Amino acid sequence: MVVEDRPLYELSASEIADGIARRRFTPVEIVRACLERIAAREPVVGAWVHLDPDHALAQARALEAGPVRGPLHGIPVGIKDVLDTHDMPTGMGSPIYGGYRPPADASCVAMLRGAGAVILGKTVSAEFAGMTPGKTANPHDPSRTPGGSSSGSAAAVADFMVPLALGTQTGGSVLRPSSYCGIVGFKPSFGAINRAGLKMAAESLDTIGQHARTVEDVALLYGAFTGARKSPGRFTDSPPRVGLCRTFMWDEAAPETKDAVEGAAAAVATAGAEVTEVELPRAFEELMAARIVINNVERARALAFEWHHHRALISETLAEVLEQGLKTPPDDYVDALRLAERLRARIDDAFGACDVLLAPCVNGEAPTGLSWTGDPRLQGIWTALHLPAMSLPTHAGPNGLPVGIQLVGRLHDDHRLLAAGRWVLSLYR
Repeated sequence: MVVEDRPLYELSASEIADGIARRRFTPVEIVRACLERIAAREPVVGAWVHLDPDHALAQARALEAGPVRGPLHGIPVGIKDVLDTHDMPTGMGSPIYGGYRPPADASCVAMLRGAGAVILGKTVSAEFAGMTPGKTANPHDPSRTPGGSSSGSAAAVADFMVPLALGTQTGGSVLRPSSYCGIVGFKPSFGAINRAGLKMAAESLDTIGQHARTVEDVALLYGAFTGARKSPGRFTDSPPRVGLCRTFMWDEAAPETKDAVEGAAAAVATAGAEVTEVELPRAFEELMAARIVINNVERARALAFEWHHHRALISETLAEVLEQGLKTPPDDYVDALRLAERLRARIDDAFGACDVLLAPCVNGEAPTGLSWTGDPRLQGIWTALHLPAMSLPTHAGPNGLPVGIQLVGRLHDDHRLLAAGRWVLSLYR
């Protein structure tokens, strides 16, 4: 079935919600279209670790037979495989948890079901949401990484297998794969989405995030978790005030990343936005090393059982992280936590009068090969600051592959960030 010369699987979540409400098509038809797309493309992309078509269609039929449950009624959603699902395995990207069946849904999954979503399946995660990748390839070029650790979620959305998917971010695991795959990635403020039922990596950093193809779809999904029902505004009367923040890693950025950020700054200024140069104080340079200390120590503690009982099944890459965490002096960990807390208290001053910051998101196009998911540092600084951030698919690199820009908002000012993201992305579509 096609709608306006497009197959159903290409529709956005917002278009699906509207079409189901108008009875132009049904949840079963939408799910069937997604499953057909997956059947055609999964051998190339490898985005899914668990998919049961019969179960997905059964969910859709149950939704058709009952009343409208909420804003996501009939919309398929992919779930990163570090989030518990009571009716599907949760493998966490590790052979340690092969076939593991949790007794309950993660809070975010339960809320999606309550809002009427169809939980289509589980998407590939890097091992325990870390840096050891799974089987997923970049849908734009299967010889390149899709990024990670939310690799399957980003690739599935980018390849029109599903309109929405959940990921998690400890460093850059939502925004980086979204940029590499050419979609919208959203990491909300720390703690904005309840994390019960998530296999923790680093508990003072982990954030549940979202992958979509439009900002409107991000807002629709975010509303299911927060109760916010308003669509992000357009800043039509007064465009957003944008702070151009190249960060202290600017000299390490690839030319296509610099072109994307500076090109976006010029575009928003031409469209009427006030653009101000923002330079972070030098103290913020120390945050990258502190985030690594926090990450290593907290991962080592979170995976204590796996380390003691299944060490042989842990990858060499992750084992090195855990060993670093275990031998880190407690005072060093506390110092890293205190530095992050001090800088979080100072970041609001750096914004000044700006609504959002415009910053580099990734160091160029997706790297060649599937053994490395890319550099997380350009995203990790904002994760450590607990700020909401999003990747927007605005540019391409020398090989025609996506290079996203990053917008960063103030803590708990997620809706303003979404509004700014919608306004910026409208300049490119």
